[in-house]
Amino acid sequence: MNPEFCVKLGINPISWSNDDLPSLGAATSLATALEEGSAIGYEGFEMNSKFPSTGEAIQKLLQPYGVELVSGWYSGRLAQHTVEKEILSAASHLDLLAQNSVKILVYGEVAGSIQGLWVPLYKRPRFRTDSAWCAYAKRLTTFAQYTLRQYGIRLAYHHHMGAYVQSPADVDQLMELTGEEVGLLFDSGHITFAGGTAEKFLEKHLDRICHVHFKDVRSEIMQIAQNRSWSFLESVLNGVFTVPSDGAINFSPLIERLQAKGYQGWIVVEAEQDPIVAPSSVYAKKGYQTLRGLLNHFAER
Repeated sequence: MNPEFCVKLGINPISWSNDDLPSLGAATSLATALEEGSAIGYEGFEMNSKFPSTGEAIQKLLQPYGVELVSGWYSGRLAQHTVEKEILSAASHLDLLAQNSVKILVYGEVAGSIQGLWVPLYKRPRFRTDSAWCAYAKRLTTFAQYTLRQYGIRLAYHHHMGAYVQSPADVDQLMELTGEEVGLLFDSGHITFAGGTAEKFLEKHLDRICHVHFKDVRSEIMQIAQNRSWSFLESVLNGVFTVPSDGAINFSPLIERLQAKGYQGWIVVEAEQDPIVAPSSVYAKKGYQTLRGLLNHFAER
């Protein structure tokens, strides 16, 4: 085992209640998610909309459960905003993360995004020219330099269905044009849904990956979603995503590559599903046991 390989397992509360589709798990309290997730063995939680809005309140919330704040999604708009405007917009979120000793900012570009709309995925926004790509990459790099310099927090860019950066080619372009300060969030489910191969994608961008979301994909639902031009919301509602070991992705080589590289950080189970169809604690436990078993296996090698 690579002695530099150091991983903590976290989970996103999206398994209990969904921010993009608030009707899914709307009645489930954050306390329920924290209680069940910590009992399963997760060491940390990412934020969702049910979390308090201050760092101090989050510290008080998490302390009784013995879990850490992993990070939190930040809805960025650098495709439209200036860097100066983005810095002002992100200030309270960055303060909150810093107060909880978080070292990663999950940056999701929501300008023009259709991820929360009932709109076919092929209608997502795109940078149409090289100059548009370069201008965006420059703003993103400058913003990432700021978060690292001022807060010690590295930007982890979340490639996402329905957004400007969705496909493997989009990510390739982004990584080529941005500086090293821009880290990459590797999401196994999103890159598979976007037409990539998780293992090949991970290998290609391993040097820039600073945060990991592990979700599985039900290939038959993914195929229907593509054939019928479903929206992201339709795809989620019909069960395109699930937890590791419940779909088509092989997670063993992914962990093996992270281990070989000496990855240090969080692996977060994030699988948006309808909790009525896929009971939250049952699937959260399934995801945890799968990943813990793989991590233990490689630790013994």
